[in-house]
Amino acid sequence: MPDLPADFTLLQVTPELETGGAEQTTIDVAHAVLAQGGKALVATRGGRMAARLEADGGRLAQMPAQSKNPLVMLGNAARLVDLIRREKVSLVHARSRAPAFSALWAAHVTGTPFIATYHGVYNAKSGLKRWYNAVMTRGDLVIANSEYTREHVIREHGVAPDKVVAIPRGVDLSRFEPGVVSAERIEALRKAWGVADGERRLKVLLAGRLTRWKGQGLLVEAMALLKARGEDKVLLLLAGDDQGRKGYRAELEAAIAAAGVEDAVRLVGHCDDMPAAYLLADLAIAPSLEPEAFGRTAVEPQVMGRPAMASDHGATRETIVPGETGWLVKPGDAEAWADALLEACQIGAAGRLALGQAARTRARRLYSVDTMCDATLNVYARVLSARSLERRP
Repeated sequence: MPDLPADFTLLQVTPELETGGAEQTTIDVAHAVLAQGGKALVATRGGRMAARLEADGGRLAQMPAQSKNPLVMLGNAARLVDLIRREKVSLVHARSRAPAFSALWAAHVTGTPFIATYHGVYNAKSGLKRWYNAVMTRGDLVIANSEYTREHVIREHGVAPDKVVAIPRGVDLSRFEPGVVSAERIEALRKAWGVADGERRLKVLLAGRLTRWKGQGLLVEAMALLKARGEDKVLLLLAGDDQGRKGYRAELEAAIAAAGVEDAVRLVGHCDDMPAAYLLADLAIAPSLEPEAFGRTAVEPQVMGRPAMASDHGATRETIVPGETGWLVKPGDAEAWADALLEACQIGAAGRLALGQAARTRARRLYSVDTMCDATLNVYARVLSARSLERRP
């Protein structure tokens, strides 16, 4: 473990703590700092995961960190300056662009080291948007959540390669562990999702919020193609919130009905028990239309011993080894996805088991939350050491 000062206090700044990979990473890193004997603060609007932060011993500094209103952001900066001084914060870590402006200003005013994590490959179709995105690169160091993201940051913003560190997102191996998931948990999900006892079709799970770029519509199209071929070997489970995107959900429902695949495609809603969901499924898929900066829904099932199938672009090229741990499929091509699903059926349970076992071994080695936290705390130690050297006469 890295050697952090005895009085180390971390302040992470993130819009909210509702759900998602960046939010989970915030909680994980706070827990690691606390385990080292440090203090962990999170400035955020709050959310359903805030209770987990506080249960671990972390502290919530509630403020409208999600706001993009310049006046609110200025007010947040003043609040952060006060917080940094009052709590003697050692390092500020921003996890999103809007709150990063407030956090960067507060860090400069107080002379506190500042780093940011690039959790996604942000689009920039104008110079103004590129400037807005670049706030994440203006601190002491940048963390990228994959090699794909790291290369993007270096290319897009002209950042020196030694200033950008790739730290893949981590999976909690104690939670995503097949041995701790009871048969009762899996059975509860089976009933809730209307999956027949003894279902013989290939149970395919697409987990992700209902938004167009996640590819749910593409998979409905692939299922329609399979039906047109006379193939009925796949049951597709779409798990995720619409998060207010009622129009897209209605569009999916209409496409399912128009294709006549109501019995083969289920919209099952938000799932709180993803470990059980992956064990209920035979295969997990991530057919994103745009490149994923990391793509935890392609990694978590592999940790659980399930093969994964994902679009052949972005960071999933790092997390899936075709033919060894799963499949990479041509993005946006419904025919290619229909073919890949049929192949997953044809290799049989034994073939999928072999892929799943190889996937579990590799994913546990590369993507554990402990590995991620150790690497992150090493970055903190590196930045603090560099600042200390700068202050020497």
